[in-house]
Amino acid sequence: MSNRLPTTSVFALAGSILVLSSAFGQAVPPESPQEETIHGMVVNSLTHEPIGRALILSPYKELATLSDNDGHFAVSFSSSRDGDGAKPNSPIALMARKPGFIEDRQLYPGVPGKELTIPLTPEALVIGRVQLPSSEAPDGIGVEIYRRQVEAGRAHWVSVGSTRTKSNGEFRFAELTAGSYTLVTHEFVDREPESFLPGAQVLGYPPAYFPNATDFSQAETIRLAAGQTVQAAISLVEQAYYPVKVPVTNVSAGNAIAVSVSPQGRKGPGYALGYNAAGQIEGLLPNGSYTIKAMSSEPVEAAGSVTIRVHGAALEGPRLIMVQGHAILVNVKEEFTSPEDSAIPRGSKKSLEGPKRYLTLNLDPLDDFEERRSGSIGSSPGARDNSLRIDNAPPGRYWVRILSSRGYASSVTSGGIDLQHQPLVVPARGAVEITMRDDWAKFEGTVEGIGAGAEGPNSLRLASPESSAYVYFVPAPDGPGEFREASVAPDGKLNLSAVPPGLYRVLVFDRPQADFEYQDLEAMRAYQTQGQVVRLAPGQNEPLRLQLISTSE
Repeated sequence: MSNRLPTTSVFALAGSILVLSSAFGQAVPPESPQEETIHGMVVNSLTHEPIGRALILSPYKELATLSDNDGHFAVSFSSSRDGDGAKPNSPIALMARKPGFIEDRQLYPGVPGKELTIPLTPEALVIGRVQLPSSEAPDGIGVEIYRRQVEAGRAHWVSVGSTRTKSNGEFRFAELTAGSYTLVTHEFVDREPESFLPGAQVLGYPPAYFPNATDFSQAETIRLAAGQTVQAAISLVEQAYYPVKVPVTNVSAGNAIAVSVSPQGRKGPGYALGYNAAGQIEGLLPNGSYTIKAMSSEPVEAAGSVTIRVHGAALEGPRLIMVQGHAILVNVKEEFTSPEDSAIPRGSKKSLEGPKRYLTLNLDPLDDFEERRSGSIGSSPGARDNSLRIDNAPPGRYWVRILSSRGYASSVTSGGIDLQHQPLVVPARGAVEITMRDDWAKFEGTVEGIGAGAEGPNSLRLASPESSAYVYFVPAPDGPGEFREASVAPDGKLNLSAVPPGLYRVLVFDRPQADFEYQDLEAMRAYQTQGQVVRLAPGQNEPLRLQLISTSE
């Protein structure tokens, strides 16, 4: 049987289509792919000179090309135009890379018909040599580099790389950003067969802290500028090493023990001891006083420490006793004025019943090289009043940071101590008392000196006209308020509807401040005459005019 329609039916169907087209207007042709091209240049962010043979690519590498010898590039892609031939509104995100320059995760918006400039910052280098007092080749000595990084407004040392020396003692650290650094060598103990004979003296080279300090606290700081190369020499001193054994008690079965060794009781990297199956901390150390700390996390969190002194002979003991972490009781008082925080997107409302799951309490150690702890507040086992606690907090001093998806912490205290400005000492004298509020202050401001088309780099986000300046609300020392930051629209307008009330110094920069130590009073002295001091009260909405602070590259 034929499936063909009669001729009259075909004409009837065509007529129906024409009638429908007339009823709904003229038919719109489907989108068709069009060839688009983005032109631009890759430049050195310091010298503004063009960078040739740089790789330009999109985040998922579907687009890629190389700049020519003059730094110019062109990226072509297929796009779609609508029926009127209008170009798409969304830009194409691009980035650039080249050896010898910092790998930038920043994305830049490329738009056909508009020249795009992508800056790359040259890497900084630390090149050095480890020198031994003997003719022995300094081959394979470990060298570690630390950078002073800022987290939550406070600086601390973080390891950012390690390497081993070549046969001539040379080492090299590349792809470093501008900042403050220091160097540490790892222990280098003689492993020749003769050193293991009964009665033989083991020799080795203790850690050296740049340039030739005996502990980390005395090490010098290397201040690197972008693109700078610094030469660093470290001399090692040979010393006698002696066996050390420290028994560990009160260890739960199956616990993995991590051991740290601090010379003269000053925390820092360099020395190392291990934990063996016999329940002992053992290894080799030269003469000196040391604080040995052991920590375990699974299945039971516990910690312990002991101070020993090595003096010309093998050492056994004293015992290190492991103690489980302390529980910190947490009482949360809610003074919310609305059932739902307007700052939380719809659908993200947290229940007020039971444990306060919207809260996270971070414990940041005052001392470098201590474990940084954070976690959600949990309910106390067996409690009927939904009281809260943090379990297994090791002894020490901590800055307390409260993160909340609902409201803000107007006060955080323990035993009468203001924990928003003073550290928490564990074991704590009393419960941590937190008062949560949501009576936000509002802020409206206009930043002067920002014109249309002004741009500023924005790390990890698209550096588009959506942000042309960066504002920081720094609370006054010992006063209420929480640090806030935001980007400013290219028209200079800034509107924030959720700022905790308090006294602030408002600073506006033309680029993000990567290492902004707003918690350090000495570091903030540089801004005493800059910005504007404002007092924000609940519900306040007073328009202010702010001055842009221009920073160098």
